[in-house]
Amino acid sequence: MWLMRQAGRYLPEYRAVRKKLDFLTMVKTPEIAAEITLQPIRRFDLDAAVIYSDLLPPLQTMGLDLHFEKGVGPVIDNPIRSTKQVDLLATPPAGETMPFTPEAIRLVKQELGDRVPVIGFAGCPFTLSAYAIEGGGSKKYELTRRFMYQEPAAWRRLMDKMVTVAGSFLGEQAKAGADALQVFDSWAGVLSRYDYERYVAPYSAKLIAIAQKTGLPVIHFSTGTAGHLDAIAAAGGDAIGVDSGPSLREARERIGDSRPLQGNLDPYLLQAPWRELKAQADRVLDEAPETGHVFNTGHGLVPATPPDAVARLTDYVRERTSRSA
Repeated sequence: MWLMRQAGRYLPEYRAVRKKLDFLTMVKTPEIAAEITLQPIRRFDLDAAVIYSDLLPPLQTMGLDLHFEKGVGPVIDNPIRSTKQVDLLATPPAGETMPFTPEAIRLVKQELGDRVPVIGFAGCPFTLSAYAIEGGGSKKYELTRRFMYQEPAAWRRLMDKMVTVAGSFLGEQAKAGADALQVFDSWAGVLSRYDYERYVAPYSAKLIAIAQKTGLPVIHFSTGTAGHLDAIAAAGGDAIGVDSGPSLREARERIGDSRPLQGNLDPYLLQAPWRELKAQADRVLDEAPETGHVFNTGHGLVPATPPDAVARLTDYVRERTSRSA
């Protein structure tokens, strides 16, 4: 199975829209989000569509002032710095505050029917909390870890609130017709195994359990967690996403072969000569478990990715997996 998240973000059609509108406006306008979701499906022979959205809009509904700055990324003007701020965070139902992504899913499903499944997603509690505390991205997440260690009770309350908001958002996407759900823990790799298991895993497990109550398969994806992929897997998920760090063989040794894996081609390889890209695609396919594999990059594509490379790789993976089926 072939899936390329963000495959459409660097097509000329997307760039033309991006010049006119800011990111959050596109995410919150269902017709635009649906069109951007559909662009890579029209261009490439993909097996699934990932709804055009972002991890962070749920933070706005909680009372955090989020915006995106060009060349910087997400910025929160009132980051969490105290336990009182945690207690003041709202947890409104996503159906009331974030109708735009479910509506985009409905529009995409109307266009695609049963031809291509649609994947919805949300951020894991730790990644959402890290953004909320740091006020944006960070290299070391020092403020987050300091808050986690110094205010353990407030940390638990914060993580539970993130579970509530993200779980509600996933539920609305399921009601709108999503065929699968994915949870992203983009920053879990900054933690030690011990800290992950103590401060994070219980809340990821809660979120995944909520998502699984929809009856949809749930993909659990994290980055930088090669050393404790087994702990990631223990937190739950019907399939486990693997970034570009470990090989799929290493991932299988840590997780076992009981669940499908997703990944894990280095996205920068799509800028490499075809001989290298092909060789590494073959390596990923050769290491894929028999229990199932979603061929994917280990993270989102980068702006310099040539669309023709995506098309060629997609066609090659399609051809090779069809021969071996």
